[in-house]
Amino acid sequence: MKKDYFLLHLSVFIAGFTGVLGRLISLDSAILVWHRMAWAAVIMTFFLFFTKQLKRYSFHDILQMGGVGLLLCLHWVFFYASIKASNVSIGVVCFSTTGFFTALFEPIINKHKFSAREFFLSLITIAGVYLIFQFDPRYRLGIVLGIICAALYALFSIANQRVGKHYEAKNMLLWEMVGGLAGLTCLIPLYNRFIPVGPLLPVGLDYAYLAFMVVICTVGMCLLQIIVLQRVPAFTYNLTLNLEPVYSIILSMLIFNEHKELNFSFCLGIALIIISVILQTVTDKRKVAI
Repeated sequence: MKKDYFLLHLSVFIAGFTGVLGRLISLDSAILVWHRMAWAAVIMTFFLFFTKQLKRYSFHDILQMGGVGLLLCLHWVFFYASIKASNVSIGVVCFSTTGFFTALFEPIINKHKFSAREFFLSLITIAGVYLIFQFDPRYRLGIVLGIICAALYALFSIANQRVGKHYEAKNMLLWEMVGGLAGLTCLIPLYNRFIPVGPLLPVGLDYAYLAFMVVICTVGMCLLQIIVLQRVPAFTYNLTLNLEPVYSIILSMLIFNEHKELNFSFCLGIALIIISVILQTVTDKRKVAI
């Protein structure tokens, strides 16, 4: 169990870099995600082929894994759109509402009893998000996009946990990337009618940032997510993801000079998020011990 929690927190630490990279890369959010999934699919295909781990699946199995990948793809598009419409700090803080949406969606999808404890812990997180951000009206679009991104990730994590139990993690990641890539390729023409996507190819340092994003923050992080979500409840994982804003905000301050006043409200908000994660981890460990 200790190893599972270590991998869980490692994946969250890696996730803290994705928001920063999303702002550094000049591409539109949809095109950025397209390149991220395309590169990851190619890397995973070569890796699995040459290590002789590439497995064959039925068309139904591929559709299942690809459908989960489409949810991940849409989550990424809204996440980077939120960052580009506001800034890194706002995008990642809004993403902290994932635990709240998981507490709402999971009982319905998995057909189990509603957990008042999980909902209460989610409300602590929501309070922390409010204190950190205070919902500045200048960033309303970024807030809306960030909340949609959180809801999509909650759906992804629940679906990933259910579907992932039946497939090997590395192969599932490959078909998630392929499914998300195929779905996004079909959606981009419609997306472009409302929001011009701009340049289709990276320029300059975009290639280096994309390489880091794909190898470390996509292939590496997603493999950890798939493994962890097979052993740790989706709600626990999503609530632990609330630590991601702590890493991302610090990085964005160092790199982009996103100087948010570290006043009492800000510190209290961060403290509430951390407390909600600690409480969830402690209660889960007690349930396992029992």
